[in-house]
Amino acid sequence: MAQPYLSVVIPAYNEEARIAQTLVTMDRHLSGAEYSYEIIVADNGSTDGTAAIVRNMEKIVKNLRLIDGGRGGKGVAVRNGMLQAAGHVRLFADADNSTPLEQFDAMIPYFKEGYSVVIGSRAVRGAFLDPPEPRFRRIAGKGLNLLVQMLVLPGVRDSQCGFKAFTEDAAVAVFEESRIPGWAFDVEILALAKRKGYRIKEMPVRWVNDPRSHVRFAAGFHFLAELLKIRLDFWRGSYGPSGLDKGPHSH
Repeated sequence: MAQPYLSVVIPAYNEEARIAQTLVTMDRHLSGAEYSYEIIVADNGSTDGTAAIVRNMEKIVKNLRLIDGGRGGKGVAVRNGMLQAAGHVRLFADADNSTPLEQFDAMIPYFKEGYSVVIGSRAVRGAFLDPPEPRFRRIAGKGLNLLVQMLVLPGVRDSQCGFKAFTEDAAVAVFEESRIPGWAFDVEILALAKRKGYRIKEMPVRWVNDPRSHVRFAAGFHFLAELLKIRLDFWRGSYGPSGLDKGPHSH
């Protein structure tokens, strides 16, 4: 198979209840696309039937493959998936399909304009949440984003939406250096992309809330610890060359 235009990377941990439906929905959209593609499920050490379901679906879903996404958090699975992908553009999307895949098509014009990273956002004008998040979660989310912008990522209003696409060169450069395993990996990869001079576009998306999706309260503390580690690592110069002396990259 020639190099596909798009790789869709789905990190998955114990997703037996919904991975099949997500793959069927994605396959239905991609089978009518004008570009070539592959779908990669990066299994993050699932203890249920996730891997078996995906292996069975490899027989019926075109260009689907299961990989070992490693252990230790979503960031690990996404990193492995993005580095093993082959596409000219590499998108990671959540296993609950909360941001429907057809919205990738709205990203394509931005890549043609020279952006190297296009991210889905629930916080910019034009975004639609179905249903809207509870008020306390909206307030908590805005407070967390303010902290993210102050410490690491100024100008990005939603770092945590699980729908982000990178050109091939940006994906390799960023994910080879990424190291955060947990929820703050999104902040790290965007900060690395900015540091390397890649142009980032934040695009409004339609986000569908799955009531089965939940994040434990303790995850907030882990996120803050990882956020502080990212800030300290940038201060210490622990990451590789910035690339800014060569000017912005485009693809």
